[in-house]
Amino acid sequence: RRSLAPSQLAKRKAGDEDEEEEEEDWRPPTVSEGPRDVARETESGECYRSPFRKPLAQLTNRPHCLDSSQHEAFIRSILSKPFKVPIPNYKGPLGLRSLGVKRAGVRSPLHDPFEDGALVLYEPPVLSAHDQLKIDKDKAPVHVVVDPVLSRVLRPHQREGVKFLWDCVTSRRIPGSHGCIMADEMGLGKTLQCITLMWTLLRQSPDCKPEIEKAVVVSPSSLVRNWYNEVEKWLGGRIQPLAIDGGSKEEIDRKLVGFMNQRGLRVPSPILIISYETFRLHAEVLQKGSVGLVICDEGHRLKNSENQTYQALNSLNTPRRVLISGTPIQNDLLEYFSLVHFVNSGILGTAQEFKRHFEMPILKGRDADASEAERHKGEERLKELISIVNRCLIRRTSDILSKYLPVKIEQVVCCRLTPLQTELYKNFLKQAKPVEELKEGKISVSSLSSITSLKKLCNHPALIYDKCVEEEEGFMGALDLFPAGYSTKSVEPQLSGKMLVLDYILAVTKSTSNDKVVLVSNYTQTLDLFEKLCRNRRYLYVRLDGTMSIKKRAKIVERFNSPSSPEFIFMLSSKAGGCGLNLIGANRLVMFDPDWNPANDEQAMARVWRDGQKKMCYIYRLLSTGTIEEKIFQRQTHKKALSSCVVDEEQDVERHFSLGELKELFTLNETTTSDTHDKIKCRRCVNGHQVRPPPDGSDCTSDLSQWHHCADKRGLQDSVLKAAWDAAVTFTFHHHSHEEQRGIP
Repeated sequence: RRSLAPSQLAKRKAGDEDEEEEEEDWRPPTVSEGPRDVARETESGECYRSPFRKPLAQLTNRPHCLDSSQHEAFIRSILSKPFKVPIPNYKGPLGLRSLGVKRAGVRSPLHDPFEDGALVLYEPPVLSAHDQLKIDKDKAPVHVVVDPVLSRVLRPHQREGVKFLWDCVTSRRIPGSHGCIMADEMGLGKTLQCITLMWTLLRQSPDCKPEIEKAVVVSPSSLVRNWYNEVEKWLGGRIQPLAIDGGSKEEIDRKLVGFMNQRGLRVPSPILIISYETFRLHAEVLQKGSVGLVICDEGHRLKNSENQTYQALNSLNTPRRVLISGTPIQNDLLEYFSLVHFVNSGILGTAQEFKRHFEMPILKGRDADASEAERHKGEERLKELISIVNRCLIRRTSDILSKYLPVKIEQVVCCRLTPLQTELYKNFLKQAKPVEELKEGKISVSSLSSITSLKKLCNHPALIYDKCVEEEEGFMGALDLFPAGYSTKSVEPQLSGKMLVLDYILAVTKSTSNDKVVLVSNYTQTLDLFEKLCRNRRYLYVRLDGTMSIKKRAKIVERFNSPSSPEFIFMLSSKAGGCGLNLIGANRLVMFDPDWNPANDEQAMARVWRDGQKKMCYIYRLLSTGTIEEKIFQRQTHKKALSSCVVDEEQDVERHFSLGELKELFTLNETTTSDTHDKIKCRRCVNGHQVRPPPDGSDCTSDLSQWHHCADKRGLQDSVLKAAWDAAVTFTFHHHSHEEQRGIP
């Protein structure tokens, strides 16, 4: 487009005269509309303007007026559509509350108490119409309802447990006391019930505000990560717990100070998960403030009120205390007192008062040699103790799980000693003479080494080979009994009865199924033997003991439980990881040696029969026939009978073992197929074979009532154990988890 500036027009006119003559120059019409056009005028008074540009309209400030009827219709159309939250199926408040303005009307609960399946923990009293007019609406109590996210997944017994826990910690069961003991057996979901309790207390109360600001979970170090994962699993990111499972002292102190300084209705990290060891070392930081609730997992660690962990936890400023333990009675009633005293101080008096009033009469009445008067007095004190404790203790047995889990068959397998083990055992008893160290059935410190030596000998002679080489007391000349050229570098299963049976169990399981096996022992030396056996047989395995870090434990457990993992065997030290681990990837478990404390064995054996298990479970408890291991098992029976009296309320437990019989610890019975079976006076067997009991069940022995069958090889139904019978098995007791439901006596 050519420029129409006058100077440019003049140049073009001077340079192109010929063209100008042929074609008439175009000149815009003269217009004078406004001051801008004046500026374009030439000296001759002409104004040049493009025909493509429209003249500018004059601006005015007068608004464009609408018709009043149109305006009113427009406003009515806007107001006819109420505000709606742009979320599908949203049923919450519609923004009626203004910021900073108090909500009008009656207070309402956090969740709907009338919804189907709602778990209501507290229901306000029903008021008459007259009382409703007088009550202050700002102080009216509201329903406490468990979050539907959790109540939908709780089983009936877990709903009952949550209600019990809430009643206890809010002082509704025992006025003035805010503690309780969750003593459900393993696998019943104690963790989920406690998470539900914490979440409810952190969010609501009858006063329409949170009951607590913060909660602390104290657990064994191996379970810290498990608790963190469980909170994430069930609450799905609604809360951010603080888990401390390692770090420098300064770093841990900084985290704990930050946790304790949190205040207000919306605390960023209201749950602290910490191990017993870390808590003890950093107790000073936690004792500077207050905590709403403390939960102690595997709380039987607090059985001794004199240890530092108990003292540190007891000095924590919190009224609400929940202690989780599947085995509250482990050794004696005084330990049981310590647990009850921790959660509800004073309800059983002082330790001395408890010992005088409860412990001594009950134990005297439990002894097989007790008089009728002592038994009567013991039963009276037992009933009194139960009536007090039951107000703050809830316990359900694992029989409930049989409704949800596959069948579990638990078998006590008595294995005969090999000739080498028998000779070494008798040689030790002749030389060491440990019986002289026993006084009234109580084990002295000097005899502990003898017990350990015999237990290791029962596992495998290789475990005491070094003592034979050094000719320690009890093993003088024992080296000559070993085969020529014997070496501990290679495992020889044929030298141990239990190892021989284990070898058969593993081989038959591997060749006939895709089952995985958990091997449990109290000794890391025995785990070393397991490793040698697995390498010889080319079994893939993983091992968890006290040397493994906490983070690595969680990883190997997760990997083993994966169906695609190739590992066949999981070796577990009962001392390091027997509590709380979930090993549902395996469905067979071998308890290679017994522990004096039945709780340790029960904990270890509950690793496979848990929520999530899909296959039938087999538990093998191996005992060396006629040895100290059977005596330990008998002592376990005595302790479990005491536990069932106080905790399970079973009154008809027979008194089979006198305390004086513990002097027989250091004897060897070579002629029996099962010393335990002889001791329990089993009237269900004739010539070693079980017969059907009478309909009234009068011949059933109570201490071993859980063992529904005594069996020789013909009575076995487990093909794996049948294959191992001829090797070294002499006798079995076994229990079927679903037999009560099927009507089997």
